[in-house]
Amino acid sequence: MTLRAMLYRRPSEPHAIEVVVDRSIYLIRLRRHRQARRYTLRIQAATRDVVLTMPPRGTVKEARDFAEKHGGWIATRMCRLPKPAPFAPGTILPLRGTPHRIVHRRAVRGTVWTETDEAGEKLLCVAGEAPHLERRVTDFLRREVKRDVEVAARAYAEQLGVTVKRIAIRDQISRWGSCSTTGVLSFSWRLVLAPRYVLDYLAAHEVAHLVEMNHSARFWRLLLKICPDMPRAKVWLDVHGADLHRYGARKDEPSSTRRRPPEH
Repeated sequence: MTLRAMLYRRPSEPHAIEVVVDRSIYLIRLRRHRQARRYTLRIQAATRDVVLTMPPRGTVKEARDFAEKHGGWIATRMCRLPKPAPFAPGTILPLRGTPHRIVHRRAVRGTVWTETDEAGEKLLCVAGEAPHLERRVTDFLRREVKRDVEVAARAYAEQLGVTVKRIAIRDQISRWGSCSTTGVLSFSWRLVLAPRYVLDYLAAHEVAHLVEMNHSARFWRLLLKICPDMPRAKVWLDVHGADLHRYGARKDEPSSTRRRPPEH
């Protein structure tokens, strides 16, 4: 929060409010912005957060009234979000864009591996005790995406005659990848859930920033030259990208929504 916005914030002002819509309670995060001229609502699909932006001189009462007035819109938008898909037995996971069903193999030695059953279904098999399944799947996906990204990034770097200092794997929400001025490239582990050509595009995108640290016309020409699949990959991300954030979610309901108990 900026200093100017803080000047308008009351010491006891809450950071969030709750709004009830059809017996469901929605948690609304409050955010002041010095350039805001009115109250606005938006849904962060990746985190399933409802954010209400307030003008500097706005009040919590006005914010609550605004949220309650648009409670139906909040409920509708939240219901339209893809349902969370936790890493649990039975969950269908799009490993490199191909559906794999998570199967728990408790009695088998090992960690995580893929196989195809007699019916031709792709499986992601997880050994060990049930409490460790989610962590093992997450670790496996991070290892796989790092391997894929390193191969792609090194190949593009060789084409452009640049050096990748290091590759980091994170769970980024606002971007799929980033490039630092020191040559460190960061990528979201969720790219392993997308088709390979999408990951290749993101790898090429960040490597191209080692030549052009901007998004100028020259940058896009360079990127298209080394990655002809760029248009197709960008369309895929626009259409399906948000859906990747639902995987690995907790089994319980998101903090933004919960059910009110029946009234007597």
